[in-house]
Amino acid sequence: MIKLFRSYNPITILWLAVILFFLRIGYLFHIPAKTEFPFAELYGRLNLPASYYYVVPSGLNLFMASVLVFIQALILNYLVNYHNLLGKSTFLPALMYVTASSLFPPFLMVGSPLVCNFLVLWMLVKLFSFYKGDDVKSTSYDLGMIVAVGTLFYLPFIYMFLAIWIALIIFRPFNWREWVACIIGFATIFFFLGVFYYINDKSDQFYNIWLPLTTRFAVHVKFNSYNYLVLIPVAIILVLGFFKLQQNFFKSYVQTRKSLQLLFFIFLIGGFSFYIRPDFHLDHFLLCAIPAAVFFSYYFLYATGKWFYEILFMTLLVSVIYFQFNNF
Repeated sequence: MIKLFRSYNPITILWLAVILFFLRIGYLFHIPAKTEFPFAELYGRLNLPASYYYVVPSGLNLFMASVLVFIQALILNYLVNYHNLLGKSTFLPALMYVTASSLFPPFLMVGSPLVCNFLVLWMLVKLFSFYKGDDVKSTSYDLGMIVAVGTLFYLPFIYMFLAIWIALIIFRPFNWREWVACIIGFATIFFFLGVFYYINDKSDQFYNIWLPLTTRFAVHVKFNSYNYLVLIPVAIILVLGFFKLQQNFFKSYVQTRKSLQLLFFIFLIGGFSFYIRPDFHLDHFLLCAIPAAVFFSYYFLYATGKWFYEILFMTLLVSVIYFQFNNF
């Protein structure tokens, strides 16, 4: 399986679609009759009527999510190969993203974090351009607006603002105008939203948007034993990926090293930004899937011992499918 995706053969896209289907087959037999509306936060912030909250049937929701994941996987694969982050052209990033985005049942439906991953990919395109850009103030402004749009969909996305400043530290010499530009871009979106609230005489609701940012770190996340078991091969692959990356780190181009450092920080930001939502859902960790897929790919591309890495990946696939059948 891994050997097939190590090559850069367009036929591999068909196998990617097959794997995408099989990683959802268990959930297909246990799909709930009614699912939560994926864009409740956006509707609430724009004061749209709640009668639209369940307009998408569960089956169609699952299909739409699968299509979105497939598109995101191909975009990520193109982005990684275009910037030569792995040193070789391969379809492993697409495979790893499809796998990472199938770990838990909540990952399999359309939700705000899944939609926000499109914005993360868009951000990466612009963030990677910092390295060779002469004047990135306009790019920084655009990035601030992207984070603001993502915040409308999903409040924890606001912490992706830190990724912009981290990228400026990693890629650029200090220029206060570039740092301020992203703030202005972010403020532009919420300025117009504030005007919208003011016109509708709901200024107090605009203030309430920001109240979760003052939440103390007191959210209790409950995992059952099945979740822990699925995460065992994930943790092993991630640790092995970091070790392999450490071995080859200084053999890479400077731009590649800086880009991988940025992805690591985005992984941390996505993981630790969950606590500001009192109604925490597991699908939040989809925000970690993009950088995790890159680190997974790095390990499997350079791993030796075919029997070991093939068995390790098959263990991950089988565990995902098995616990979809037994997690209900």
